[in-house]
Amino acid sequence: MEAGASAYRVLLVGEILRGASRGLFDGVVLAPAGTVCEFSEALEHVQRLHPDVALIDLSGPDALKAIERVMAERPVPVVALHPGVLSGADAFQALALGAVEVVERPAEPGVDFWQTVGRKLMLLAEVRVSRPVHVQKSRDARPPPTEAPYPLVAIASSLGGPKALSVVLKMLPKDFPAPVCICQHISQGFTEGLAQWLGSESPLRVVEANDGEEMVPGTVYIARSGSHLMVRPKGVLSLDPSPPVRGFRPSCDVLLTSAAEAFGTRTLGVILTGMGRDGARGLKEIRERGGRTIAQNKATCVVYGMPKEAVRLGAAEEVLPLDRIAPMLVQWVGTC
Repeated sequence: MEAGASAYRVLLVGEILRGASRGLFDGVVLAPAGTVCEFSEALEHVQRLHPDVALIDLSGPDALKAIERVMAERPVPVVALHPGVLSGADAFQALALGAVEVVERPAEPGVDFWQTVGRKLMLLAEVRVSRPVHVQKSRDARPPPTEAPYPLVAIASSLGGPKALSVVLKMLPKDFPAPVCICQHISQGFTEGLAQWLGSESPLRVVEANDGEEMVPGTVYIARSGSHLMVRPKGVLSLDPSPPVRGFRPSCDVLLTSAAEAFGTRTLGVILTGMGRDGARGLKEIRERGGRTIAQNKATCVVYGMPKEAVRLGAAEEVLPLDRIAPMLVQWVGTC
C-alpha cells in the first residue's frame, strides 16, 4: 500500500462498486470499513463516516439526487463514474451538482481501471469543497434563528488543550446560559481526570458526557475516551462507537459538525491549540450554517496546527488570543 493511503476514507455509492471494495483498490487507497451503500443512504453514510472522498456510480436511478443531497448537506469531493451508456447530459449534470470529476467506466472494468480510479481518489481526498453556489448562504446574510432550546458552545482542542481549556472555562460566569461540549484529544482513560481537574478550575459544573443525557446550560460535557460525542436535536447527547475518523475517536470534526446540524445559528464553535487538522471542517460547518466561530491565535497556541487549518479554510469568524475567547463567548451567547 502506498504511504499514507490508510489515512483516507472512501465511500462507495452504487451496486457496481461492491466488486471494487473487495480489494481492487489494494496498493492505492483504503476504504477502512469497505463501505458500499445505496444512493438513498449516501448522505446518512457521509454524515456518519466523514469520508475524505466519495465515488458514485451514475448508472443508478437516484445517483444525481445522491450527489445533490451530499453536496447540499455535507460536501465532500465526489468522483462520478459514467458508464458510457447514459447521455452526456448526465455527466454535466453531475458536475453542475458539485462532483469534482466524471470518469467514464468501461462495461467490464478491470484491476487497472480501478487502480487508476483509486489513485485519482487519493489525490482528491486532499481537496476541500464547499456547497454549490446555488445552495450556499451569503456570509453577510445570516440565516433565520434556529429553533434550538438554548445556545451551545462546542470546543475542539488537542496538544496544549487542557491548560487552554482551563483558561477559557474559568473566565465563564457560573450562570453561563449555554452548555459547553468539549472534544479534547487525550490518552485513553484520562477524560474522567480531565473533567475533575477542569471542574476544580472553573465555576461551571464539568462532567464526562453520557449517552442519552439531556444537556443543561452552565454545564460542561467532556467527550469520553473511545466514543465520538455527538449533539442531537433538543440538546440530547449521543456516544457513538463508530471507528476513528482520521485517526481520532473522539473526533473534533464529529462533535462540531453534529452541533452545527442540531443547533445551527445558535452554535458557538471554538478551536484551540492542537496538532493536525481535526476540527477545522466541523468549525467550517458551524460557520456555514450561520453559527459563530473562533480560532485561537498563533501567538497563544502551544501548537498552531488545528487553528491554522481552520483559518485556512475560512472557518474562523474571529482569530483571538486565548484570554479574549471567553469574553467573546459571553458577548455572543446573549445575542444568539
